Amino acid sequence: MSEAASTKPYLIRALYEWCTDNGYTPHIAVKVQGQVRVPMEFVRNGDIVLNIAFSATSGMHMDNEAISFKARFGGVSRDIYVPIAAVSAIYASENGQGMAFDVIEQLAQSAEVQAEAEPEKPQVTLAVTNKEDAPSLDDTNSKEIRKKPSLTIIK
Repeated sequence: MSEAASTKPYLIRALYEWCTDNGYTPHIAVKVQGQVRVPMEFVRNGDIVLNIAFSATSGMHMDNEAISFKARFGGVSRDIYVPIAAVSAIYASENGQGMAFDVIEQLAQSAEVQAEAEPEKPQVTLAVTNKEDAPSLDDTNSKEIRKKPSLTIIK
């Protein structure tokens, strides 16, 4: 007898439908690894949270393997592809109700299956050959240390 399919994609679709039926905004938390295609400038500590509401996406497709859609980030339309194995949670942003999933084990399993299916590819590495082209520590740290803007009430 064959192994039963994972319940994870079915639970994700059910919670997505529950959120939309109740007027909530569904969000997914994604562990960015492997085949995940998201705007890397919005990834924090290897994770990204995506609004998957109907009003925030275009061409949404959810199946047992992946979630794919187009979304705007900073006014620029991007193609998003998230394997189901990379989804760590789905929840309603208004009240936090939803479900969390174990990602590490499932990503490891999908990586093993992919490694068996595809032959090994040679690795390509890039190096900066000119010292002037290399970013300095001051350049990289100044972008990360920026504080969030705040408003001050003046009477």
